[in-house]
Amino acid sequence: MDITPATGTTPAIPGPATPYQDDIARYWDQEARPVNLKLGDVDGLYHHHYGIGDVDQAALGDPGDSEREKKVIAELHRLESAQADVLLNHLGHVPRDGMLVDAGCGRGGSMVMAHQRFGCRVEGLTLSAKQADFANQRVRQLGIDSHVRSQVRNMLDMPFETGSAAGSWNNESSMYVDLDDLMAEHSRVLSVGGRYVTITGCWNPVYGQPSKWVSQINAHFECNIHSRREYLRAMADNRLVPQAVIDLTPDTLPYWELRATSSLVTGIEEAFLESYKDGSFQYLLIAADRV
Repeated sequence: MDITPATGTTPAIPGPATPYQDDIARYWDQEARPVNLKLGDVDGLYHHHYGIGDVDQAALGDPGDSEREKKVIAELHRLESAQADVLLNHLGHVPRDGMLVDAGCGRGGSMVMAHQRFGCRVEGLTLSAKQADFANQRVRQLGIDSHVRSQVRNMLDMPFETGSAAGSWNNESSMYVDLDDLMAEHSRVLSVGGRYVTITGCWNPVYGQPSKWVSQINAHFECNIHSRREYLRAMADNRLVPQAVIDLTPDTLPYWELRATSSLVTGIEEAFLESYKDGSFQYLLIAADRV
């Protein structure tokens, strides 16, 4: 299970690869949004998810402050790291000799935070060779590459033995796969009593159907957002019993409102803000135990 050196070409994706998965790999290999890179440059933790928590207005300074944009970026990054902290809080106790799995690990910021907190081995999976190379270079710089690494692998075909993981998670990555297949694979690799956590955007079945805003988000990220009901059903069908279901929508609104005023807008901010406010879209955390 050694890390394969970068060759300058995109490796084949092991497992049940599909044309759609190939498209996703290309999408993330080509992605280089300033919103992801500039936020990570603040302290070297590069995330691919959004933030939660109240904005520290005092940290932003006055509107006319020449350093205000720099402070806004730092605050946005603080909020996204706070989101990762909340996810890690819900993993519960993780032994130092245990293994955690980040399915859809991006550039690896949450993996670094998990190792720093638990001291354990952390394995990341991504379809993007570019993301895996970036994440592995970063952990080498930090001197933790003996415990943390990323692989170009399909999260529906994880390269781990059955029952070998103490915990696993998807942080805003589950909308790229079939949920029943995903939960079946997490259930397989988790030990009995192991904890699975997801934070995700999902459309609200109470609304009736995915709203136009949800459709815009799908088109922007080339993904397929699932409903809250689909997550709970897929877990129930795969021996994952929810211990916490938390609506984080009110907690993520301050992040989006601040981001919409920054230099890092991507054009999708309105869709997130309007769908959260009209109730058609929710930002949800679910923590479930393998039984």
